[in-house]
Amino acid sequence: MLNGKTTQPISILLVEDHAMVREGVRHLLELEDDLEVVGEAQDGRQAIAQVKKINPDVVVMDIAMPRLNGLEAARKILLAAPHTKILMLSAYGDDAYAHKALECGAKGFILKQSQIHILSEGIREISRGKTFFSPVMARRIARRTQTTQERAGRMRPWNSRLSSREAEVLQLIAEGKANKEIAAELGIGIKTVEKHREHLMDKLDIHDIAGLTRYAIATGIIEASTQSTTLPW
Repeated sequence: MLNGKTTQPISILLVEDHAMVREGVRHLLELEDDLEVVGEAQDGRQAIAQVKKINPDVVVMDIAMPRLNGLEAARKILLAAPHTKILMLSAYGDDAYAHKALECGAKGFILKQSQIHILSEGIREISRGKTFFSPVMARRIARRTQTTQERAGRMRPWNSRLSSREAEVLQLIAEGKANKEIAAELGIGIKTVEKHREHLMDKLDIHDIAGLTRYAIATGIIEASTQSTTLPW
């Protein structure tokens, strides 16, 4: 309570494809009086729909998820709800992922290896309009700001070459979806899917599915394999 007025808790949408991890994080966040998880989603597309439905203050979202990864989901969420703050979670500590998250509109980036109080602090900070990184990353990024683009080289091809739609198609191709399935998923025609596939192959100079899949894994669009994530929280 502040000046006799009750302060509303920060409303949170939790987006994570592993149900056990999602449940554990939700339980721990709800131990905090000023935080409230008001919704959950297991992939980027569900996250977009939930944001439109419940309009949370903060979206806490994994990067590597099926159907639509967190980075592309962040772009679409901010188009639909520009005042929503996004905090990205990742198992990968590469600075390139953090910079890419910021480019997509996220206000924070936290490693999954962090303690729960770091996540709680990050949610509070970005809800106030600030940016927030896991402490180890914050120190590293501060030292390396001048060389960010050089160190993020392996992410740069995706940043500069592919449109948002092409990145979506690439993810679905890498997940093993056929053109018909991709068309249904994205609500577009099969010929349009084929055109996007042709364009992204030309842009990347990769002309087989195995090569596209390797590229998607290397740039963090998808994970190499689906596996449970163990958190030390």
